This record gives sequence, structure tokens and C-alpha cells, in this order.
Amino acid sequence: MVILQVIGIIIGILALYLLIITFAPGFTVPEQPLEKAKQLLKKVGAKPPQSRKDVTFQVKGTSISAWLYLPENLSTPVPCIIMGNGFGGTKGMIMESYALRYQEAGFAVLAFDYRHFGESEGEPRQLILIPYQLEDYTAAVEYARGLKEIDPARIALWGTSASGGYGIVIAAKDKNIACVCAQCPGLDPHASGEMFLKKLGIGHILRLFVHGQRDMMRFRLGLSPHKIPIVGKPGSIAFFPILDAYNGYSKLASENFINQICARVILRSHGFKPVEHLQNVQCPILIQICDHDNLAPLSADTAKKLEKYAEVEHYPIGHFDIYTGNDFEKAVSDQLEFFKKHLRRRKKSQ
Repeated sequence: MVILQVIGIIIGILALYLLIITFAPGFTVPEQPLEKAKQLLKKVGAKPPQSRKDVTFQVKGTSISAWLYLPENLSTPVPCIIMGNGFGGTKGMIMESYALRYQEAGFAVLAFDYRHFGESEGEPRQLILIPYQLEDYTAAVEYARGLKEIDPARIALWGTSASGGYGIVIAAKDKNIACVCAQCPGLDPHASGEMFLKKLGIGHILRLFVHGQRDMMRFRLGLSPHKIPIVGKPGSIAFFPILDAYNGYSKLASENFINQICARVILRSHGFKPVEHLQNVQCPILIQICDHDNLAPLSADTAKKLEKYAEVEHYPIGHFDIYTGNDFEKAVSDQLEFFKKHLRRRKKSQ
């Protein structure tokens, strides 16, 4: 009898807790405006390159927005590099600077927005679900293979940061992928978790967990989503309340970038382990590691696995340094060398 009473009390407390976090006011998180984004927009300019085409494809009835870049004087089907952006990113943030370099080298490029982000459809907005994003990436590959300008046997996958492991997972299943490039990739959730716990403290982690529960409960009850900023200044409520992350996103943000995500991602992103798929990948892999990465660190064990299955390049820089300046030039040069080696040598429809 006493045990049943205790169980009843526990259930009652849990139900009250869930009611409070689901319906109570006071959980709204202040927005974190990105102060430097406008400065970048002035440098980039408003006119898109003439070689860029707006295209769309479907994933389960949802329209995915993409940019297709084709080389000039196209006479035969060419290799294509499929590009997916990182955590909360859109195709307008960084990918065009890479895509134009690949295009100049004779490759086609397809850069796309994941569902719920950028110019792609999908409700609620700003929802990150890794299985959905893998579906979107796979659909982008199939779309590219169906274009007459593209050689379906010479498809490369490119990912950065949070999407750096997507190419590995997809290539482990799709044996017709020609090669994979992963730039400053998030491959080690355990190492990242340890780093964030040490840097942010258990209190911040628990607060994020509560926000994730609120969003999940509201989703299950058909209510509006609960969102938090992707990046924020230290001490704020954000997925990454880290100054380097805040400054990094600020420098790279495009006009349509929204610094928010549905908080349920906090509960759903910890089981993704791309490294476990490495042994099933049969194509060449390039891993570009930033040695001073404060968002996507690697443990010694993970680093050993990478050396066994991939071509690994190290750069003595931080996570966001690789996107700009001389560090970008070095990284994109290494990528081009890798793509030329593994895309041009494969025979058409091999």
C-alpha cells in the first residue's frame, strides 16, 4: 500500500512538472541578434551569379529549394558535388564561395536547404531532425543523378560541421557514391558532450534539457513550437552560448538566416555516431580537422578510426576559421585536389 502511494506521488509530481513546463509562461527565451551579419551582406552583394540556377525537388511531398551550378561550355555529363550545410545553416551562408570554385574547376554543384530551413518548405520552421536531413540529402543525390548534365557515377558528397558526418552515413549505404569530403565535422558526440559540460556546466545543460522537454510536450499536444537561439553570448540561453560560436555565425549569416531552432533537438541529437559507419564506406573520404575546434572536438579513439578509414588533413585553427581568408583558401585547395583525383578518373557510369 505504501509503495502504491509513493508511486502515485511520483506520478503526480511528474505530471505537475510536465504541465508547468508545457503551459506555464516565463519560458520564452530572448532573441540573440547577430550583430555582424549586415557587414557580411554588404561585401557579398545582392546579385546571384549568372551560372546559378534555382531548382527544386520533392521529399515526401515537401519542396526542397536548391541552387544548381553547371560548368560553362558543357558538352558531356560532368561530376557533381552535393553540398549540405551545418547546424541551422542555409545554402546562402557559406556554400556559394565553395561552389563557385568547384564550378570553375569543371564540376557541377548542387547546394540545398534542408526541410524547415531557408527557402525550403516544411513546418514548423527551424526544426532539426537528423533522420529528416539525411532523407533530404539522399533525395538531393537522386535528383542530381536524374539530370542529363550530371554523370550519375561521379557524385561526391560535401558536408561541414554538424553535416560533416552525413556523407559518411549516406555513402555507407549508397555504394555508388564516388567520394566524400567532411570539413570540421561533428563526428564524436561523446567528446562534444564532455567539452560542453566542462565549458558550460551542468546547470546550463539541465536548463537546455527543460527547454527541450517543453518543445517536445508542446509538439505532442499539437501546440506551437518552443524555440531557442542557435548561438548566443556567454551566459544566455542558447544551444551554443559560446562567444566563438556567436561571432562565427555572425560573420557567416545570410540575409534569411534565423538564429533559432526548435528546442526538441536537445533531446534527439545525441545518438548520431557517423564514425560507426566508416567501415562500410567503400569510396575515398577526406576529413579536414581543425585542431583547435571548440564545437566539434575529437577523442583520441575517434582520431585513430579516422586515420584507418580516411585521408585526414589537419589545420592549426579553430572551428570557424576554415570558412574565411587564407584558411579557407588552404581548405578549398585541398578539397579541389581531392575531388580532381577521385572524380575525374572514374569512367562515366562505371
